[in-house]
Amino acid sequence: MPRLSEVIAALDVLWPPERAEGWDAVGTVCGDPDRDVSRVLFAVDPVQEIADEAVELGADLLVTHHPLYLRGTTTVAASTAKGRVVHTLIKNDVALHVAHTNADTADPGVSDALAGALDLRVVRPLVPDAGDPAGRRGLGRVCELDHPLTVREFADRAAKLLPATAQGIRAAGDPDALVRTVAVSGGSGDSLFDAVRAAGVDAFLTADLRHHPASEARAHDPRTPLALFDAAHWATEWPWCELAAAQLDEISDRHGWNLRVHVSGTVTDPWTAHAASTTTDNPGAPN
Repeated sequence: MPRLSEVIAALDVLWPPERAEGWDAVGTVCGDPDRDVSRVLFAVDPVQEIADEAVELGADLLVTHHPLYLRGTTTVAASTAKGRVVHTLIKNDVALHVAHTNADTADPGVSDALAGALDLRVVRPLVPDAGDPAGRRGLGRVCELDHPLTVREFADRAAKLLPATAQGIRAAGDPDALVRTVAVSGGSGDSLFDAVRAAGVDAFLTADLRHHPASEARAHDPRTPLALFDAAHWATEWPWCELAAAQLDEISDRHGWNLRVHVSGTVTDPWTAHAASTTTDNPGAPN
């Protein structure tokens, strides 16, 4: 049975902390380096539901994609929501480790897992890592479909293949336009429109698309309109949990650790319901 420090060292090989963005907060949040680890749980969000699930599962280590404290803190008091998470984990001897932007740009990383979930063939990174001579690491991925689909069909495919959320998939573009190439980026991706345009793809699937960046991207070049697909943030990153769990399983087998590795199926997307707009004769603003 490995110690926590040994498992963390293996995870740091997969997702080196030095490759995280400077603003990020990755690495081990809590946990005794000398404590044995036999069971690991992967999840997107380090929220109370997930901490409780780790305790109920008997996990010794919780690995999440999102940081618990991204902007720092001056308290871990149990009177705060995040403080309660810390207290729950420490009282039950559950370590917490975070792999965020260092997992986004890894090879394979978050966007590879997203492309795999959508049954896309990865061609190259959308924003290559200049420090990778092999040209495989980087942010986002440029992908090809196995056969062309219309915007409507690709939206349906994404809704079917990604984890179900209240949001589902929003699409922008001519529903009958064909999609042959698509850029994907797990998590918030509307800062990547310049790279998406440079890639010359037909479409871009990501999360958290805001009104003005999306509108400007659609209007940028009317001759080659870019289709947009906006999925729930959690849904675009959850496939990474399965990928990461498989990677740790392989490491465990190689080292003879016999770890029991699990992926949380708990939906921690904050949106819980969706009401479609009612179609009327006048779809514009009311008088």
